[in-house]
Amino acid sequence: MAHETKEQVDAVTGVTTTGHSWDGISELNNPLPRWWLWSFYLTILWSIGYWVVYPAWPLATSYTRGLFNWQSREAIVADLDDLKAQRASMTAQLARSSLDAIKQTPELFAFARAQGKAAFGDNCAPCHGAGGGGAKSYPNLNDDDWLWGGSLAQIEQTIRYGARSTSDKGHQGSMPAFGRDGMLKRSELSNVADYVRSLSGLATEKGADLAAGAKIFADNCAACHGDKGQGSQDLGAPNLSDKIWLFGSDKATIMEGLWNGRGGVMPAWEGRLDDTTIKALTLYVHSLGGDQRR
Repeated sequence: MAHETKEQVDAVTGVTTTGHSWDGISELNNPLPRWWLWSFYLTILWSIGYWVVYPAWPLATSYTRGLFNWQSREAIVADLDDLKAQRASMTAQLARSSLDAIKQTPELFAFARAQGKAAFGDNCAPCHGAGGGGAKSYPNLNDDDWLWGGSLAQIEQTIRYGARSTSDKGHQGSMPAFGRDGMLKRSELSNVADYVRSLSGLATEKGADLAAGAKIFADNCAACHGDKGQGSQDLGAPNLSDKIWLFGSDKATIMEGLWNGRGGVMPAWEGRLDDTTIKALTLYVHSLGGDQRR
């Protein structure tokens, strides 16, 4: 490798070189354009000005507040206060109106749904999905299959007090662990699992004893799920005769539920959310799926 320091002119481009050459490749002396350099210097000056007028430098226990004394958090708070002031009239109407009255007032209902959608995204979407479509063990709120009832009053009750939550007013009761607690043998659970699948028209294993499964179901499951497996909203017992399954319809999943029991928890939102927000959430959730009445 050769290294030269003598300045020369490149024969191909006619540009003066810096005098450096590596393996026969010369470095051309092409300075940056002056407009680019001045732009770069201006950005440096701009950054110095920004440091002076806006919060920028951390200190031991605080930070420089800048000559403008402007804070992004304070600006957000001011914007939120302005938004609350704009919404104050509609919010007051929402607070003093019943759920049915809101539903019958198009402008107020639209306002409630918009408020409810925002609250849903902040509080409910992590479990039920952004559009309320649910997931395994989290109910789909877009259909008309409600564990605890789908009327406005029932949805409000569920949102306000939850299910198996810390509130004494919430929905209670869970499915027993028939296998783990020794109430039924595994062979009996297999029979009743086949029978439960047959209730919704699903295929059963070859040689399945559906008669035995029906007997076990009548003795142990019908008290909550009903004689025909159509469920009970008072008890939160799902309808086993439709094709909507909260945890899954395959036999292994049904067996797992029979063995260990089921009992999902929904938190109580009273105390976390104000009454107006709970109303808005109720109306939004009701509008997603079923139109069950009182």
